[in-house]
Amino acid sequence: MGRAAVPSGASTGAHEAVELRDGDRNRFGGLGVSRAVSNVNTVIGPRLAGIDCDFEEADSIMIRMDGTKEKKKLGANAILAVSMATARAAAQERGEPLFRYLVPKDRYVLPVPMMNVINGGKHAGNDLAVQEFLIEPVGAKTFGEAVRFGAEVYHVLKQILRKEFGPYAVNVGDEGGYAPPLKLTRDALDVISRAISQSGFSQSDVRLGIDPASSEFYDSEKSVYLVDGRALNAGELEDFYVDLVRTYRLLTLEDPFHEEAFSDFSHLTKKLEGTAMVIGDDIYVTNPDRIRTGIKKRASTAVLIKPNQIGTVTETLEAIKLSQKAGLSTVISHRSGETEDVFIAHLATAVGSQFIKTGAPARGERVSKYNELLRIEEEIGNDAPLNRIGT
Repeated sequence: MGRAAVPSGASTGAHEAVELRDGDRNRFGGLGVSRAVSNVNTVIGPRLAGIDCDFEEADSIMIRMDGTKEKKKLGANAILAVSMATARAAAQERGEPLFRYLVPKDRYVLPVPMMNVINGGKHAGNDLAVQEFLIEPVGAKTFGEAVRFGAEVYHVLKQILRKEFGPYAVNVGDEGGYAPPLKLTRDALDVISRAISQSGFSQSDVRLGIDPASSEFYDSEKSVYLVDGRALNAGELEDFYVDLVRTYRLLTLEDPFHEEAFSDFSHLTKKLEGTAMVIGDDIYVTNPDRIRTGIKKRASTAVLIKPNQIGTVTETLEAIKLSQKAGLSTVISHRSGETEDVFIAHLATAVGSQFIKTGAPARGERVSKYNELLRIEEEIGNDAPLNRIGT
């Protein structure tokens, strides 16, 4: 028996596989998924009934059944749900944990958590243009210790924000991070830096990262980015990022430019070589074809992986293998509209991902992934180190 739940994103890339919604405004405001569910029950299910319990075979059949590049006929949400559920059923049939079934090997390492502790952009109702402000406890020795580092900083940050801005400052955004009434990128980074210090950690213990999600504040008509009350061209925005990296020792910088700006990505990646990781999300959308373009142009040093952007477990693993073969780090990621499904915890462990992005240490749909990784750490035993590559 296998079950799966597929998430949804608030800020999505233009090239993502199609998430099939009903569009009926009288039901869930048009966001219902009864069409996708019907496709599972009446189209996909009868076709797969009787085949071997193998997600790769199931994925291949579903891709052919849909017949479109974007999976717009059956819906990527319908296809991915079946793909993930099939993988779970196969693992159960073999009596193995999901991560061992996905990628069998002798030794596993656990990802460093990237915790989104202040939300902005489309993830919150404040004036911050940058969507995510992250803490990355790279100095921890184990995953359990990394979760503790992050949780302690998160709660000290809450105390600081409540004291300085009042009780409404600690309301949380989509991914569990606080949504304080801040306006400037530096204001958010300053207050997180103070929380790290007041928690007793050094800058080497807990690093900082940001995900601007720049496509969301890019004005395509004027070719400028609207950030911190200014309109910046690509060169000026690059200078803005470089200064932030130097000032705050940022470890990761995700989606610094809009989703078609391969050349701007490449220029910044070269400039930040050896200091910060440039991560591509909307520019790649877990699509092997777009990742190949990025590899050719040397557009980034890491690739964000979201299974629902591409629509099958098989294609997700293909994107990961392609990235890793090219020497790129991988970050397995949740979505802002997340579920309690813990598939990505097993995926990150299976492929040896450097990081996992799954929100603040708050809200059940985020904490479920952290708890599952703690169980995986227990399953692996003493030989369960954190991944040090790229940190």
